[in-house]
Amino acid sequence: MSPRIRVALLALSALILLPCAAQVIAGLPAFGSTIAQYGARINAITPEARHVANMVSAINFDLRGLDTLGEEFMLLAAITGTVVLLRGRRGEGMTGRAMHRPGRAVIPRSEATVLACRIAGPLTAVFGLYVVVHATVTPGGGFQGGVILASGTLLIYLGEGYTGWRDAIRSHWLDVLEGGGALLFALCGLVPMLTGAAFMQNVLPLGTFRDLFSGGLMLVENLGVAMAVTGGFTQLFLEFMEETREAEEPDEPGEESA
Repeated sequence: MSPRIRVALLALSALILLPCAAQVIAGLPAFGSTIAQYGARINAITPEARHVANMVSAINFDLRGLDTLGEEFMLLAAITGTVVLLRGRRGEGMTGRAMHRPGRAVIPRSEATVLACRIAGPLTAVFGLYVVVHATVTPGGGFQGGVILASGTLLIYLGEGYTGWRDAIRSHWLDVLEGGGALLFALCGLVPMLTGAAFMQNVLPLGTFRDLFSGGLMLVENLGVAMAVTGGFTQLFLEFMEETREAEEPDEPGEESA
């Protein structure tokens, strides 16, 4: 497809979608207006019914948990497709040697950057864990915490360099983390059916309101999302970084074919 055709399709899509988006935005309630009836109803019944203080987590992992399960597998499919495309062209090999543009100076990392990232990386990871485990108590949850945890790995990369970071981050571990998280979420729907309950019905003890371990099955589902998001985003970071590495040259003429 030529660039001219792509621009034409983009302009046509904008003509169709922008008026629709403008109409939806114009129909939104004003800032500070009275909360919608759906939200008011959730606020009224969920704390007593599910013993959680974070209504967003209650919607994501209980009231509309099936939607979240679908979104989780959409993320899994998107990351899997990206990894397949990149590895399909590059292969499974890896190297610690960076690719450099001819004539471009290589600027080493400053000591200030290394120090700041070595301090901020672990602190960011700890904060990510905090956001994950407090999903039913305060704003946050598995997706938000998973993104923060993955961001912490980038800071560790900036502090330790590619070689040290790559020695600690292994792609097969990330595959297990991402796939295992999605599987755990799916099992939260299937296992209750073995007890005669409905799909994704909350069958675990709900705990105490505003307690860290309240919410019952929502805690397990939140953990699955945190695992999948952390593993998935870190996997993307790893694959994009591998794209910047210089391919290893074979030592002997026949080594590449072997």
